[in-house]
Amino acid sequence: MKRRRLPVNTPLVDRSPPEVRAQRRRLRACHECDWVSALPPLASGEKASCPRCAHVLVKRHRYPAQRSMALAISALIALLVAISFPFVSFSVSGVGNRIELAQTATTLIAFHQPLVGIIVIMTIAVLPAVYLLSVIWLQFGLLSGKPLSFSRDIARSLAHLTPWMMADVFIIGALVSLIKIAGMADIELGVSFWGFCVFAVLLLMTTQSIDADWMWFSLEGEPLAPEGTQTGATAASQRLTGCPTCGLINALPPGQKSRCVRCHEKLHPRLPHSLQRTWALLGAATIMYIPANVYPIMTTTSLGHSGSSTIIGGVVELMQMGSWPVAAVIFVASVIVPVGKLLALSWLCIAVQRSRRPNTISRTKLYRITEFIGRWSMVDVFVVAILVALIRAGALMSITPGPAALAFGSVVVLTMLAAMTFDPRLIWDAPKPSSTPSAHSHPGSH
Repeated sequence: MKRRRLPVNTPLVDRSPPEVRAQRRRLRACHECDWVSALPPLASGEKASCPRCAHVLVKRHRYPAQRSMALAISALIALLVAISFPFVSFSVSGVGNRIELAQTATTLIAFHQPLVGIIVIMTIAVLPAVYLLSVIWLQFGLLSGKPLSFSRDIARSLAHLTPWMMADVFIIGALVSLIKIAGMADIELGVSFWGFCVFAVLLLMTTQSIDADWMWFSLEGEPLAPEGTQTGATAASQRLTGCPTCGLINALPPGQKSRCVRCHEKLHPRLPHSLQRTWALLGAATIMYIPANVYPIMTTTSLGHSGSSTIIGGVVELMQMGSWPVAAVIFVASVIVPVGKLLALSWLCIAVQRSRRPNTISRTKLYRITEFIGRWSMVDVFVVAILVALIRAGALMSITPGPAALAFGSVVVLTMLAAMTFDPRLIWDAPKPSSTPSAHSHPGSH
């Protein structure tokens, strides 16, 4: 493919990709299977995948610094709009209420649910704002030709923040909430609602636009891989490891703690006590899942009569109202996903320890699915946060949070942590079939 030339006035960070500036072969160890590969030259829109497990190692973008900075600034402006105007209002029989975005968290705190309120505001506003400001700080320094102070530490934090930003999940929770009360009251969407929708889309585009490989090369260069590093073999077999943050291959001194020479992230041949930590978190999540389903997640008061509903009870009510699609969303997010994640991670832990001929590709795909879907279980928690803040009309109609909200939020957080502590490279460490396709010895790109 012929590479298109960029304008001469394009900043250096965007004009010269790492392949052009490095002038040497660049190696990577896959984070999911530990296979060492050489990165091929990439044009804009191309990606390089691990030849062994198909995990994406690098995805190249055109104008990576300018693109991510422009998207981050736009997303931050949309967030400011979302927190500055009314979010949604309702009215019934001449009585109504109007809320702002922040009240979805502060109302929970007023109802003695501070932990749930903190989780809500952190995941929908605080952590995304920190992420966007970090991106702007980093890219401004790179575009100006001189990285700003603390850039390395800030860049290292980006990957850790990404899984905990849930603006897109909150939008689904808002839509479910509005559908649940649409038949009982008049709903009016405020400027903040549409601003937050735009913010959620721009935030997602910003996270997708970050070219971590290009960014780290521009920040700190790329030290040579340890002498004698071979492709077509695992890093662990060569006493090496790939940095989970910046991707650089590092040597592992035997019996010593080590940090990446480029980003200073802690390095391990495998995550310490991965299976034990995963089992512990899964056990805690299983215990919390019992009160999450037994106790009411919210209590509804209508015309002076109160009634509590559990997660399953809420699904049944939606089905009785004829809202089958919404009932399906809540059932999948609140029942199928948490239970499926608990079972999938438990099975992977058992398979890693006992299986003689593991189906490594299928199990790696299963791990990716469990890691991706876990955050979507927060839909029910966001539904409670929105309804509790919005429906406050005294004895006529009001909703209060139940004890299951905290228990279910704990399940979501614990299962996400369980997926993070499980090291997928253990799947490939188990005994494998003797034959390995010859195509795996060459790095792939798409």
